[in-house]
Amino acid sequence: MKEYNASYKAYLFDLDGTIYRGSDAIPEAVDVVNRLYGKGIPYVFVTNNSTTPPRSVAEKLVKMGVPCREDQVLTTSMAAASYIKSEHTLPSAPTAYVIGEAGLKEAVESAGIVEKEDNPDYVVMGMDRELTYSKAATAAAAVQNGAVFISTNADKAMPSETGFIPGNGALTSIVALTTGVEPAFMGKPEPMMIDQARKLLGVPKDKLLLVGDNYETDITAGIRAGVSTLHVGTGVTPIHALSSKPALPTHAVATLSDWSL
Repeated sequence: MKEYNASYKAYLFDLDGTIYRGSDAIPEAVDVVNRLYGKGIPYVFVTNNSTTPPRSVAEKLVKMGVPCREDQVLTTSMAAASYIKSEHTLPSAPTAYVIGEAGLKEAVESAGIVEKEDNPDYVVMGMDRELTYSKAATAAAAVQNGAVFISTNADKAMPSETGFIPGNGALTSIVALTTGVEPAFMGKPEPMMIDQARKLLGVPKDKLLLVGDNYETDITAGIRAGVSTLHVGTGVTPIHALSSKPALPTHAVATLSDWSL
């Protein structure tokens, strides 16, 4: 039986496990986004991935048959850059020591943040598959010298073909343990990126629906941000596991074919 709710005026979607699995699209999800597009209902994709620029995310989605523009993608890299711009009050441009890949580097540059190793205002850590001891040591020194410590997301592990591999949360913990300073995390389950996406869409909290497959990141972020949530059982957290969680999502469906607009 389909669950129906027409009160939502905008949607936020997670990606992996919600819209696609790896390189394979989830047909029911593609259909829902296309129906939103046809009805003129706005939506944004929110992802904890800090390595990929939004244009690349949009290109991947379009190839899967999902209508998506670059400005409909919000990554943790973009959230981190936006946070720095909003927090920086000095007349000079903010400076940051950046550990990360293309997605984070481009977001920082686009925001007018100047990369700097010596005495930066901020240290920003994103997933970096070429992290070295030297990079970690430079970051730790800057944090101990007073730089504000920011991390794109707290994901401790990521799935791969060979099993779980270290995620950005694991890499960030090197600097956190060294300095005794916990970073400000931008990504889900923290509510910051959800708040940014809501403002981007220009809708009140009670008119926004966050759709995701991972209770610990997606659904928890929505709950913390005070928006309605729709859990789909196509990814990390199975439907039967929800009953043991401390707070239930607003809605839960096995697949998005069970959700009517």
